[in-house]
Amino acid sequence: MKIDKILLGAILFLAGQTLAWYQTNGQFISPWVKKHPILMSAIVGLPIGLAYIYGTTYIVEASNGLVWSARIIGFVTGILSFTFLTYWHMDQGVNLKTAVILGLITLVVILQVVWKDEE
Repeated sequence: MKIDKILLGAILFLAGQTLAWYQTNGQFISPWVKKHPILMSAIVGLPIGLAYIYGTTYIVEASNGLVWSARIIGFVTGILSFTFLTYWHMDQGVNLKTAVILGLITLVVILQVVWKDEE
């Protein structure tokens, strides 16, 4: 695996996931977003889509064509960004169950990056 492409893909996924969080949850923190959901979707929809497309491209290239790698890394970056942004903006912390789940997710990422596929 090419770690530089995986990192670039993960950064793009993180950017897309962050924008998606604001697109869907912005209604709870901004009266403007609540009042203009279609305009909000139009503004951030294209960057979100491009971040996911190019993030997937880089990770699949780095994983010798395996799309599962992109799916798992996309899932994990979504969970991480959701955790941070929900705590930051909505003051909803992490309980023990969620902390254990986040630990397991971290293990999944490590396995995905480190474990070499047999072909």
